[in-house]
Amino acid sequence: MDSALTIDIQDASKSFGEVKALSHLDLTARPGAITVLLGPNGAGKTTAIRMITGALSPDEGRSRVFGVDPAGPDGEQVRANCGVVTAKPSLYDRLSGWDNLRYAAELYGLGKGSTADARIRDAASVFAIEPALDQKVGGYSTGMKTRLALARAILHGPELLLLDEPTSGLDPESALAVLELIRGMTSEGQTVLMCTHLLLEAEGLADEIVVMQTGTSLKAGTPKDLIRSYWPVEQVRITSPIPEGLKRLERSDSVMKFEQTTDGVLLDVEDMAVVPGLVAELVKHNVPIGSVVPVVPSLEDLYFAIRRENGSVEGELEPPGGSSGRPNRIDTAAAA
Repeated sequence: MDSALTIDIQDASKSFGEVKALSHLDLTARPGAITVLLGPNGAGKTTAIRMITGALSPDEGRSRVFGVDPAGPDGEQVRANCGVVTAKPSLYDRLSGWDNLRYAAELYGLGKGSTADARIRDAASVFAIEPALDQKVGGYSTGMKTRLALARAILHGPELLLLDEPTSGLDPESALAVLELIRGMTSEGQTVLMCTHLLLEAEGLADEIVVMQTGTSLKAGTPKDLIRSYWPVEQVRITSPIPEGLKRLERSDSVMKFEQTTDGVLLDVEDMAVVPGLVAELVKHNVPIGSVVPVVPSLEDLYFAIRRENGSVEGELEPPGGSSGRPNRIDTAAAA
């Protein structure tokens, strides 16, 4: 076990009757980082969250959070240092937002005095819900309820935030605002573990990702490292009104792989530094250029490459954006 890790789950399995929810799962999270669990519904993400809080213990393997077993005698220490937001947070609709937070503050041991009131106001201001604190929660929108649940989760200043589908049911503007607030939390040293099956949520947010399927982790690491493991060379797409004129690049020593597309070429190169020389070669021979675009694999490309490698998605590994030279327009949520 690595004592420097906030979460360290090794070879953990959990079954409910005949259903195996987790199967030899390895999962780690570094302090101050956002780790995102990616996977389709039923991949075991929520079960992993419950194991981290100690609500479940593994049938096999081990689970350690802050260096202790969350399901063991020291589990209260773990839970006291966690903030949890579920996909459908339980709130008291007949109480005001303020009373919901005040009740939570008492449960966290913050008391009823001015100190607790100040913590409530601070948490509410982080998620911009102060104007609605006097209103009954039953009249809140879905987005406001999510913000209230997030404010409740940080009242006691936890070091670890566990977020299970935190933008479920939110409109795009509210979802973006929530994700930006989540990123802001790590600047203060908090660790975030977030579950989602929406790849666009994790894009640009995750410091590390864990791709899960049928209760196990298929791949884990930083997005940059994982992308480089699948696409070890640089790619650039060059288009032209006269695509045939681009064929002269096939003979260049700087081009490792040449692929003709409908409106141009897709090139593998060792380094993007050679691209200006390729463009100069085309200009020298009067070949008109429409665009020169580096091909940067997205998290969607990576996710489906990993799933395809493990037999979950049919087909061969394609270049980012597809071999046709056109961007993939996959409905990620539906496909997941």
